[in-house]
Amino acid sequence: MKIEIYSDVLCPWCYIGKRRIAAALDGFAHRDELEIVWRSFELAPGEGSEPGPTAAEAMAQWTAPDVLPGRIELIKSQGRQEGLELNLHKSRPVGTFDAHRLTHFAAERGLLEPVMERLFHAYHTEALNVGDREVLVRLAGEAGLDEAEVREVLESDRYADAVVADENRARQFNVTGVPSVVIDGRMPISGVQAPEKLLTFIERAWERAQKEPAASV
Repeated sequence: MKIEIYSDVLCPWCYIGKRRIAAALDGFAHRDELEIVWRSFELAPGEGSEPGPTAAEAMAQWTAPDVLPGRIELIKSQGRQEGLELNLHKSRPVGTFDAHRLTHFAAERGLLEPVMERLFHAYHTEALNVGDREVLVRLAGEAGLDEAEVREVLESDRYADAVVADENRARQFNVTGVPSVVIDGRMPISGVQAPEKLLTFIERAWERAQKEPAASV
């Protein structure tokens, strides 16, 4: 059974969701029989690499002033429940196309998990610029990749087609926000739900998969 997870490093809910999805998968009896695929989804396509307003300031553009403090505190408190420090008043959104290309390279090298974890922590906790290629090279090196290889990848257009393909696939499955989980090509569900709810979805999909073909490969 294939589980596809659409995510972007800019999204604090994706960092939270990453923890909850992992907890759900850890509780699934057939974990080793699942194919887990992380998919690219840019929240700010076309955004440059120069940091602008903070995430909190950006949220103020589409959130009512009387609601904004509570919304920010909700995100931070949900993060704390998962052991995460989310500094929305420090992190500054940038374009993540190169970061997504990096994750595809990391997946090819078998280091997707540590690279993703390093990117999330760098952006949300350390407020580093994940749109800067030299920052990405350093972070990738800290996660176990060869820095020279990473620099070569980022200076080329390698994996650009993979990012575009993921985003096209997202549209195919009506994924409009992240984190979203698509199980065997069926309707996407929110990846930020409680682990026990996510586990229930996975178990039901597993039971269904034993009885009928998947909707998509």
